[in-house]
Amino acid sequence: MSSRTMCITQEGPANALALNKDYSQVVIAGRNVFKVFSIEEDEFVENCNLRVGKNLNLNFSCNDVAWNTIEDHILATAATNGAVVLWNLNRLSRSKQEHVFMDHKRTVNKVSFHTSEPTWLISGSQDGTMKCFDLRTREATRTFYSNTESVRDVQFSPHLHHTFAAVSENGNVQLWDLRRPDRCYQQFTAHSGPIFACDWHPEVTWLATASRDKTIKVWDLAGKPSLEYTIHTIASVGHIKWRPQRKYHIASCALVVDCSINVWDVRRPYIPFAAFNEHKDVATGVAWRGDPHVFLSTSRDCTLYQHVFQDATRPASKANPQAISLNSKGDVAYACQVNMNPVRGSAKLSGILRKAPPHSEQFCQVNSVMHRFLSKNPREMRCFHECARRYILTGRPLSDICDHNAAVAKDLNRQHVSLVWSVVKTLYSSKVGDFGQQTPSGNVSREETGLGVPQTTLGTSTGAEPISTGVGGDGDQHSLLGGGGGETPGGAMSAGEDETETDETPEQHFNGRIGLGNLSIPQGDFFFGDGEMDPLSVDFDRMNNGMMGMSLSNGLLGGSHILLDAQVQQDWTLPSEAFPLRHEIQDRSPPPEQFPNHGSPDLNDHDSQAVTVEDQPSSLLNVTTVPQIGLWDPSHIMVEMLKHHASLGDVQTSASVLLALGDQRRSLTTLDEATQEQWLLGYLDTLTRYRLWDVGTQVIQLAWIPSVMQLNQQSTTVHTSCGHCSKLLQRTGWLCDRCHSSECAMCSVCHQVVRGLYAWCQGCSHGGHLAHLQEWWQVNKQCPTGCGHICEYS
Repeated sequence: MSSRTMCITQEGPANALALNKDYSQVVIAGRNVFKVFSIEEDEFVENCNLRVGKNLNLNFSCNDVAWNTIEDHILATAATNGAVVLWNLNRLSRSKQEHVFMDHKRTVNKVSFHTSEPTWLISGSQDGTMKCFDLRTREATRTFYSNTESVRDVQFSPHLHHTFAAVSENGNVQLWDLRRPDRCYQQFTAHSGPIFACDWHPEVTWLATASRDKTIKVWDLAGKPSLEYTIHTIASVGHIKWRPQRKYHIASCALVVDCSINVWDVRRPYIPFAAFNEHKDVATGVAWRGDPHVFLSTSRDCTLYQHVFQDATRPASKANPQAISLNSKGDVAYACQVNMNPVRGSAKLSGILRKAPPHSEQFCQVNSVMHRFLSKNPREMRCFHECARRYILTGRPLSDICDHNAAVAKDLNRQHVSLVWSVVKTLYSSKVGDFGQQTPSGNVSREETGLGVPQTTLGTSTGAEPISTGVGGDGDQHSLLGGGGGETPGGAMSAGEDETETDETPEQHFNGRIGLGNLSIPQGDFFFGDGEMDPLSVDFDRMNNGMMGMSLSNGLLGGSHILLDAQVQQDWTLPSEAFPLRHEIQDRSPPPEQFPNHGSPDLNDHDSQAVTVEDQPSSLLNVTTVPQIGLWDPSHIMVEMLKHHASLGDVQTSASVLLALGDQRRSLTTLDEATQEQWLLGYLDTLTRYRLWDVGTQVIQLAWIPSVMQLNQQSTTVHTSCGHCSKLLQRTGWLCDRCHSSECAMCSVCHQVVRGLYAWCQGCSHGGHLAHLQEWWQVNKQCPTGCGHICEYS
């Protein structure tokens, strides 16, 4: 027997191939090719071209071909026009066509000879029937009805003389007895999609099936059908064939995508035992030459190949030996690479004690070992589940969210997580102070600077410059003045008003705190009464060194100073005033006409009394050295905290804090989007393991990363089926396209077709209009159809 890889190219693709009983010849058949080749040592030699004659009709267009296992000169083909054609290679004429069976109404998909009865031929057709032909009488002796749309493959059993298996497009496997054509004696659903091929194991009562659902399944049919092995592939499987003399090996080829022919060991179903990559298009047939090391194949690339196992690639040798997996209980499975080289001293001993495995037991040597680590602490599982259920991520102020989530974590004895939420509240939800929450009427003008610090201007009457606190200004000596009471600008008292020292002044003053970022500096309270106002002096050097311990510039106001030029320019006095007069303020601030109350009584009006100003030092506050307060940004602390918890495996806390922060997460500039996406997807994956679908949906809705937001934008459709013919109702939910019946959508109360929202009882499957059922169950408990079921609406 030839033992080298070789091929031959044809004028058209072949759909199938078959070998004669001594494996010396091969026949290939397709729509435009039908030839017999002798298999020589180094090449294929064409023996006969069966596609000859004057009338080349559809009988020559073949879907499948079979070679008689006893009579070496008899062939059978399945034609696309519904014909089953017999061919006799011993005919002396040029045309080898022996007989045509026209019993099927649609395309024939498969033909198969009995393994021990040379006159028995069975076929499976697109019309859903199977027919058994007797080659002696030249007629179909039995017809088997599968009650399916199409029969894709039929195979006689090598173990039971009168049994054959048939697979259909509805995913069912049927076992028939030739002596009982009225019904199959066993039927079961093997796949979720159409089954394209099946093959009996030559040694044991196993039946392998191949389907569009990308799996190959091995069923033990010795008793009740039981699934023994499942092989997962990357594409729909079109053809399969057991490897001779190897109990656990099976060859397969795909319908689409994959051009390789893979030989699988069913005990390791996720990676092929061997792969043959010679074809440039998908393979259409596989046939073993009776030798486990040699097989033939055809393909859509118009080639016929002979493959030798020594030329195969071994995907298992290139597989990654390391892997890890976790389950929802916290268990870890870990596979790692190990050294499989035996010790020299023990090699001879192991060879004596261990029996050499037979050829059928040989397996690719494993160079990895798997370890399993079981979690013995169910508390973490419960804490994760409870936190996911009870956490609040949106809908409330951030301070309330942090308080609630901290309480949840503390209740579950997760003190460190509770502390995290408390820190988030302190850093991101504290009130920012102002220079005054209640301002005197008309005399305070505030503008928000770019750094979020109020800019306040205190105005006075004409003739006096306003007090301005803001960015800019020069001078060696600066004064900070507190605001006084009164309705006039800046607390100045007009000489023309009939006010006495006993009049009550409105309580319109500052709230006593100057807001600097997240800090609040006491400002002091000013009291005005019958006596003189006590001077207020503050030692800023002491505050800078001991009490405050921070700098006032180079941070909050960008390195600028708050300047109040308060040098005394002239002396002035006010009669009938009971407290020391203030000095006049002169600086480069805008004139008082720009302020709303510029119409207040003017101190320098010609009708007012004369004012004499004398030089005197500032009686309120002298500043010789301006302290500096730096701006503290907590974002880097927050990022480090979130990364710390993620590194501990607590991705729930990291993701939940990000979701609760909302738009404030934009300040975390050092946290890249890829890390945030990793945390969110990890949290969603863990929620899925715990089946917390509602919490996962909320996380997706609150997500700000496009790849996460799009996870729930893919709709899921679940079709209902017709109650009569079981066909999926894909076009409409109330009318079957096959039997044109709408009885499955009838309302049990009004007996009309429900064309909108349909509700039904999961106990008895009866239903109808939602409104009608609500009215019915308000006064009744049993089903309106009279089936006797106690229905309940919730």
